[in-house]
Amino acid sequence: MNTRPHGYARYRLDGCRCYICGYARSQYDENRTKAIIAGTWQPYVEAEPVRFHVRDLQSCGMGLRTIAARATIDRQRLQAVVNGRPERGTGPQSRVRRVLAAAVLAVEPTLDNLAPSTLISPLGTRRRAHALVAVGWPQHYLAHHLGMAPGNFGTMLQREHVFVRRALAMRRAYDDLWQLGPAEHGATAAGITRARTYAAERRWAPVGAWDDDTIDDPAAFPDWTGQCGTSAGYRAHRRLGGPACQPCRNARAAA
Repeated sequence: MNTRPHGYARYRLDGCRCYICGYARSQYDENRTKAIIAGTWQPYVEAEPVRFHVRDLQSCGMGLRTIAARATIDRQRLQAVVNGRPERGTGPQSRVRRVLAAAVLAVEPTLDNLAPSTLISPLGTRRRAHALVAVGWPQHYLAHHLGMAPGNFGTMLQREHVFVRRALAMRRAYDDLWQLGPAEHGATAAGITRARTYAAERRWAPVGAWDDDTIDDPAAFPDWTGQCGTSAGYRAHRRLGGPACQPCRNARAAA
């Protein structure tokens, strides 16, 4: 599925002929004509930022073929930008078309773009698993949902890295289960209580403490009270009978 926004790049690279893309093309042509007349037309940009971005993507585990596919450009064309064409005795290009640069720079090393066997930080995977356990999902249920042995599931959560395929599977499991009641899907009352107690003893944040846009952020903290990071949040922790989180302690100290 093409996710490139409608505009000039989509007109040129994807052949879209909708009104938005057609208008963007006409505006491009008009501005190009004006710039040529004024002597300021510069259709090319420096290639080094593109090469730097490609190397950054490669360091994250993305191959050149994958990068080219995500940017919807020819792999050999991208190869010429990055490494040149040794068979022709030419080095890397010094300049590239603006539209090519924009397409490559728009590619990000998201989980969906990385190879399944790429090793990444376990933070998001660990937080999602902890959150589900905190609301009552026994770990062996989560392991079964992921097609893993319970022992392997526990080991995965303790490792310094996880495979992208495991992170994606945990993300899907979290999306499937976070709104569901464990009891309605086979978990016993005793198992739910044990899961919640186990998580509470380890201060694992529950589902409600995370937003989708922060759960993978290393700098983010769970919002236990709905007011964390404020002095009101600190008082809410006290009412709940648990220790205050770091943002609430910081807010109290500042106050």
